[in-house]
Amino acid sequence: MLRMLVVDDDEPMRRGLKELLELHPGWEVVGEAANGREALEKADQLSPDVVTLDISMPVLDGISAASLIHQAHPETEMLVLSQHDLPGMVRRALNAGVRGYVLKSRAGRDLVPAVEAVCHHTLFVSAEVSGAQDSKFEAVPAPPAAGKKCPEA
Repeated sequence: MLRMLVVDDDEPMRRGLKELLELHPGWEVVGEAANGREALEKADQLSPDVVTLDISMPVLDGISAASLIHQAHPETEMLVLSQHDLPGMVRRALNAGVRGYVLKSRAGRDLVPAVEAVCHHTLFVSAEVSGAQDSKFEAVPAPPAAGKKCPEA
């Protein structure tokens, strides 16, 4: 079972992401958070395999939360789900330990492949992200102890 934490300040968005993710066999959303501070607390409590994070949130933004989660739980994979598509934002997210970057407008198409990629420790960036076709984005290497894999469907 792949355990996920969904983090977004918009409750209908969290609900929709949870429904979309739980359609996939073997995947379970074990928690939700409305801001980066709650995300840190839930990551500590629940030890999810994958965390999806919005960038623009109150209290603590998604990139700062990702950095703190990555420091405390380097085995947890993370992906950003955002409406921001600037290459500099993608680089900041990847530097914070995020391995996937999905545009919210493409969540229906890209979210499942992104989760599959990151839980196999592979970079995923939506093709529509500004400059993604022209730029080489480097992912943070998987920690040596990272052995979590996507459950086979």
